[in-house]
Amino acid sequence: MTSFRKKRKLTPDGQTGQSCAKQQQRHFQTNHEESCRMSKKLLVDVDCGVDDAQAIMLALAAPIVELLGVTCVHGNTTAENVCKNVLRVLQACNKLEIPVFKGAGKPLLGNVIDAGHFHGQDGLGDAPDPNAPGLDLLQKENAVSAIIRIVNENPGEVSLVATGPLTNLALAVRMDPSLPSKLKGLYIMGGNTESRGNTTVCGEFNFAADPEAAYIVLNEYQCPTYLACWEFTCYNKLPWEFCDAWLAQDSHKARFMARIFRHSMEASKLERFEKEVVAGGGFISCDSYAMAAAVDDSFVVESDHYPVSVELAGTHTRGMMVVDTLGFLKKTHKAFIMKKVDLERFKQMMMAALK
Repeated sequence: MTSFRKKRKLTPDGQTGQSCAKQQQRHFQTNHEESCRMSKKLLVDVDCGVDDAQAIMLALAAPIVELLGVTCVHGNTTAENVCKNVLRVLQACNKLEIPVFKGAGKPLLGNVIDAGHFHGQDGLGDAPDPNAPGLDLLQKENAVSAIIRIVNENPGEVSLVATGPLTNLALAVRMDPSLPSKLKGLYIMGGNTESRGNTTVCGEFNFAADPEAAYIVLNEYQCPTYLACWEFTCYNKLPWEFCDAWLAQDSHKARFMARIFRHSMEASKLERFEKEVVAGGGFISCDSYAMAAAVDDSFVVESDHYPVSVELAGTHTRGMMVVDTLGFLKKTHKAFIMKKVDLERFKQMMMAALK
């Protein structure tokens, strides 16, 4: 496991690493104080696999959150399955009044990939429910147009949380270039910081599933941007003992999660997966980290602040996130790259999600 000791070194803007860390802590603290005074309006874009479901449930359990809608995109499974899965999650939480919108079914370029081997072919562990809600509950409006409309109706108030490929977000900014300026913040689960891939040699799944979309979003969304990258989620994993207690809660939501999580939990405990993919055993709910950061700004206790982009042309590096630590890209916009979180707070939020 990589050490996160703070090193006193110069950042691209001339600050020492220590002073930069203090500035970032003040940034998150200020946001936390503001969030305690008002409800948070979230719009969530998902490719609903099991960890997306966990993230949605975490948000729904937060008392200060108003979930304005859920937009669906290809990724872990087909866009149609994603819509079905979101409706199942909302049903489990008695929140079917939240609008759900179907979005892009394939990337901007290239072939569709999925994560059926991990999440199950249907995205929710291949554990069907005969009483699942039907697709007639979907909104008629397309996800891309819904993102644009909802943000424009609530300028400066909406935090957009993206936990799947960024196709919908890329299309939205091309249709409305002013969209990012009206966002309060953008929280993304995706990308990587150490060239470690979980889908290709150097590519994290969400970015590898649509590299062009990830490139557009990281370069055209000039709003406060927070990244929960692949390696970060691995280094901040929870013990399996916590997962057992989490699923053992006596609630309908916990029983629902136990059913849909069984498939990917078994895959996560395979020796090769633990050793080669996630650097040791443990429970990693990737998408929940991005959601927790959007819900509670005090959740992130350490982050880096650098310009980022995505490699599009490399033979082995297509889809890899580029972290410009020395300022070669000459970009003014920098993203907050999460490094450490308050794991005790995370446990509390996760437990509340299934109560």
